[in-house]
Formats: sequence, C-alpha cells, structure tokens
Amino acid sequence: MRASGLNWQGLMEQLQQALPYSEVNDQSLAYFKYPKRTLSVNLPVRMDDGTVRVFRGYRTVHSTARGPSTGGVRFTPGLNAHECEVLAAIVTLKAAVADLPLGGAKGGVDVDPQTLSPHELEGLTRRYTSELVELIGPSEDILSPDVGTDQQVMAWILDAYGENTGSTAGGMVVGKPLQLGGSYGSKDARGRSAALVTARVLAERGESLERARVAVYGFGDVGRKAAQTLAAQGALVVAVSDQNGATFDSSGLDLEALSAHREAHGSVQGFATDITPTEVIELDVDVLMLAYDYGSVNAGNAHAVRARYVVEAANRAVLPEAERFLKGQGVTILPDLVASIGGLVVNYLEWVQDASNFFWTEAEIERAIDLRVDAAVNTVTAFMRTRDVDMRTAAYAIALTRLHGAAVMRGVYP
Repeated sequence: MRASGLNWQGLMEQLQQALPYSEVNDQSLAYFKYPKRTLSVNLPVRMDDGTVRVFRGYRTVHSTARGPSTGGVRFTPGLNAHECEVLAAIVTLKAAVADLPLGGAKGGVDVDPQTLSPHELEGLTRRYTSELVELIGPSEDILSPDVGTDQQVMAWILDAYGENTGSTAGGMVVGKPLQLGGSYGSKDARGRSAALVTARVLAERGESLERARVAVYGFGDVGRKAAQTLAAQGALVVAVSDQNGATFDSSGLDLEALSAHREAHGSVQGFATDITPTEVIELDVDVLMLAYDYGSVNAGNAHAVRARYVVEAANRAVLPEAERFLKGQGVTILPDLVASIGGLVVNYLEWVQDASNFFWTEAEIERAIDLRVDAAVNTVTAFMRTRDVDMRTAAYAIALTRLHGAAVMRGVYP
C-alpha cells in the first residue's frame, strides 16, 4: 500500500503558491528550506539466532525557531534521510498552523518491524535511542509514535533514555502508555480531528454528514477513530482497508463488529464483501479518508479517484501532481496541515502535562484538542475567504508567516 514519490521539490512547489499570501523574506525562507540537521546512524543489533545485523537509522530536526522539535519515529522499509527531511518540514508547518510552540522533526529506521521478534525490536529501539541520546530531550527534540511504532516502542525509548542519562524526564517522548506519563486521547486524536474538520467543511458548504458515503484507506488507530466519529454523526462508512485487504458494504459497515473481527483475524478481510485496497480509493463516495501513509494518492491513481472530498488524515497522503489533477476535476482536498493536527495537539498536551507533572482527565483532553483544532480551522477558513485560496495554500501561508515572525525576532548569528 505504501507509495513512493515524496520529495522536497513537490513541497517547495506548493509553498511557492502560498508565498504571495504570506509574510516571508529571504532570511526566513532560507531557514525553512534547510533542515537544522540530519543524522544518519548505523545500528548493530544482536538477533535471536546470535548473529549481528546492522540497521540504518535517521533523525532530522527541521526547525527549532518556535520551540523544541518534535516528530515521529517510524520503523518502515526503505526509510531514508530525504523522506525524514520532507516529513520533518511538514511537522514544522503543522505546528505553526496549530500555533504550538514547537518545531518539526522526523526519524526512524529502515526496517520492516514485522520481520523482527519482540526481543529484536526492543534491542533495535534501545540502540536507536542510545545513538540519539545527546540530541534528544524534553527541551531539545521530542520523539513520538509513527508508522511501525506504538506505545510499547515509546516505553522502550523512555527507558533507554533514562538508562543513558539518569533522567526521569518523561517529556522527551510522547505517545507513551498512560502508566508512564502518557495522555488520554493519544491514539485517537488524529482520526478525531480529521473527522471533525471534515464535518466542519461540509457544514460550511451546506452539506450534511447524514447518509454521506465514506471510504477509509487505512483502518489503523487513525482510520478507525475517523470512521467511528463520522459514523456517530450519521455517515455511512461503506469500505475500509488495511495492509492485508479491504472490505465493502454498500449499506454501511458495522464498525464495532468490524473492529472485533479485525482483532480476531488480523485483517478486515472476510467481514463483508472482500475488495482490494486499490478499489477503496476508486469507490464512488462522498468522502475518501486517507489514513495510511504519504503518497496514497499519486500520479498513478489520481485519475481513478471519484470521491468529492479527499481528507489527508496521514501526512502528505496526496502528492502534489495528484492534487493538481484532482483540483482540476473539482475535488476538494482537506490537507494534512489542518485535517490531522489533532495528533500533534495531543502530543503537545502530553508534553505539557509531563513538564508540570499535572495530568488532565480524558474529557478535559478531548475538549482541549477540539478547541485547538477548531481554532486552527477558524483561522484557515477565514484566510481562505479573505484571500480566495484553497485550504492548503491558506494553511501554508499562515504557517510561513508565523515561522517568519519567529525567524526575524531571533535574527541570524553573525
């Protein structure tokens, strides 16, 4: 399901469209064009059979202009430094749109975690953390879950950091288990915000979610929560996919029963009518929710998209060349910088809770997420109306202006 095509040029082309609407100069733009640093490390790990295998790991810090950097740790085959740099820049933009005092980062290891035993995965995680230990921390660079990692991996990172530094600073990693200083809502926030932004955009266009047909590409934590939230507002989730297949029901899927089926069988396949993940993208629906990874809709399959709204619940889920085509077809794109900011917001809230050692209830967290997501949508939609631009251009322009303000205030070292 994972597509190639993530590149810096595509990001810069879209940013160029936002420049006329933003406050930038050569200095602030230079800060954005060049990541602060990219680290590449070799990670020797003793495997269960006694052999030593060397993995390649990366960590990019794109910006610290507005605060410490933060971003996911992904364990995925084919990961490289360039991918980390582009995704880190997107986190910088997203934090600025959400008006959070954070910059962007991204990293991980070129590995398929499914090929490792739990013991091998733990060893790799601890080795990766140990190689980064001098550069990460609650005031420097904050790690979070991403593709191929979860709360357990974050717990290992926290422990390895503590062993290396003697520190108990929980805020160096977010997305942790609740027992280790994690926050309520960390698994659900990105899917919840994608659904809330979708409902908001449809409502502003005079449309209702009632009986709206939705297809979800990627039924993990993000896709599941997005589907559940939309269904609770009356939408019909007619298809979902995962790494092993997809299922379809024109009358709407029973999501609770589907989740139980996936838990029992390891896949959504076999629940209703089996289809392929490719067919999920091609369904004639009102909303296509992209909740898997970047490049899900690209130049190779954009022509087959028939949804009226495409929502990026995953970063960079629609590549620039695909977006140009879809906009020409009248499709509305709800970009990652707005639709999926709930995940970054809840990570920020966990970081704040760890720093203060004061933790909020689940209801308080959900309210805080919703308020910040709603505030970001208000800012972006107001900009869209006054400047007559699409949502991505508006979000980029707002982010660039906020980053410009931070860069100018800080100045350049002589």
